[in-house]
Amino acid sequence: MRPRYSVANAALLATLAAMVAACQTPAPTTGPNRAALPTMERVALAANACWFKSGDPAFAAYKLAPELNSFSGRPRILLVHKGSPESRPLLVVQAEGSPSRLQAFGPMMSEPVAGRIAADVNRWSGGNKACS
Repeated sequence: MRPRYSVANAALLATLAAMVAACQTPAPTTGPNRAALPTMERVALAANACWFKSGDPAFAAYKLAPELNSFSGRPRILLVHKGSPESRPLLVVQAEGSPSRLQAFGPMMSEPVAGRIAADVNRWSGGNKACS
């Protein structure tokens, strides 16, 4: 014959486990992963949301081409002309290493929008998802 209080014991054990877990010291928060791939994933998602999906006129003529699966260890995103995605990129943003070192280069970095690109990429790489 099984004891009738097995449900009560299970509830007591669950409560005790929750109390023990609550007493544990939480692990320190360190911020976002600073390796190259997670950094470029953050940048690509934010660039897509802030520059393209938002309809930003400064980027209306371009298309985002992420190349995050890089065997060279340099995940990157490219901005190309919307009508000819096979053409030479106008902007390359890439990261390498851990912690990542970011680079942005290409013809767009000589345009007036270059300061904004640099500020956006730096903000996004640090984990801030805000658009400018």
